Amino acid sequence: MQRREFSLSAATVAAASLGGTMAFSTAAQAQGKPPQEGSDYLVLDKPASTEAPAGKIEVVEFFWYSCPHCNAFEPQLEAWIKKAPKDLYIRRAPVSFRPDFEPQQRLYYVLESMGKVEELHKKVFYAIHVEKQPLATADQVAAWAEKQGINKAKFVEAYNSFPVVTKVRKATQLQDMYKVDGVPAMGVAGRYYTSGSLAQTMERALVVTDYLIGLARKGK
Repeated sequence: MQRREFSLSAATVAAASLGGTMAFSTAAQAQGKPPQEGSDYLVLDKPASTEAPAGKIEVVEFFWYSCPHCNAFEPQLEAWIKKAPKDLYIRRAPVSFRPDFEPQQRLYYVLESMGKVEELHKKVFYAIHVEKQPLATADQVAAWAEKQGINKAKFVEAYNSFPVVTKVRKATQLQDMYKVDGVPAMGVAGRYYTSGSLAQTMERALVVTDYLIGLARKGK
């Protein structure tokens, strides 16, 4: 979803989703040529910060739990991660295009701090997109977490903790460094950016990501 879509009606967003499907044929036709700078991906004017250990190439997925495209992309991303080379350092960064995105940002980082991302990350998407739970406020995400077996007091403590607040701030700073204009999107090595909007589909965006990883390995 592009930033402008977050203020549109649900019907308009649904139409945008159909538009993304129609774009697949265009992307398929483009598969035969190497990804092109400026159309398939962007090179950052100023490198973004990374957290990758020495010798690793960082790949960041920018997402928002309430984004239907992020929900649809998650299985593709998981399959890609399972096949990822050992020299990659892959992490997720929840975005905040508006102040009301922050509860879901904090939810992700609380789950991360508790070692619960692998267990509950997909369940958050399911709760929002299948069960139609809003999970848009601190009280709503805390109540949902409690239903997943997490002690509510401990969740709230972590939700309001300095480490989680700091990670939320850094995630928002990172999205600004990459100039993220929609989600899902991918950042590579603090230098390259691609998305479904640029590559036409997220399936092809992963192909472009592989290409950018290759550039990062060569130091280009």
